[in-house]
Amino acid sequence: MRFLGSIEAKTDSKGRAFLPAQFRKVLQARGEERLVLRKDVFQSCLVLYPESVWNEQMDLLRSRLNRWNRREQQVFRQFVSDVELLSLDGNGRFLIPKRYQRMAAIEQDIRFVGMGDTIEIWSNARAEEAQMTADDFGDALETLMATEE
Repeated sequence: MRFLGSIEAKTDSKGRAFLPAQFRKVLQARGEERLVLRKDVFQSCLVLYPESVWNEQMDLLRSRLNRWNRREQQVFRQFVSDVELLSLDGNGRFLIPKRYQRMAAIEQDIRFVGMGDTIEIWSNARAEEAQMTADDFGDALETLMATEE
């Protein structure tokens, strides 16, 4: 599954947004009908996971955590408990619940960012925060890609 690109959009007065057509096509091609929404762990944005990707992430996290370790159990609980299961309506819209809008400072203007197997939803005003300067990006790529295989 490959979600790519950055697409500006708007929410309506009820907090509904149209999932961009190019992302809907990716979901349809994979037979995905449901999405999982959660606040990003690191950034002030929301993340949409196709249900199959969410299940893989949950399984991976669970496999790395000990159920009998209090802190690890708290980490798992926090990761999986504050999520919203979503389906697109017939028009390709979904509702961003108010509490999630507050978490990500989303008002009306939003940006969808394809992140490979997930989709980020940013307040358009905050979307630039996630970007590195061109020089920092070039330096980081050079460091990451310079390793010998």
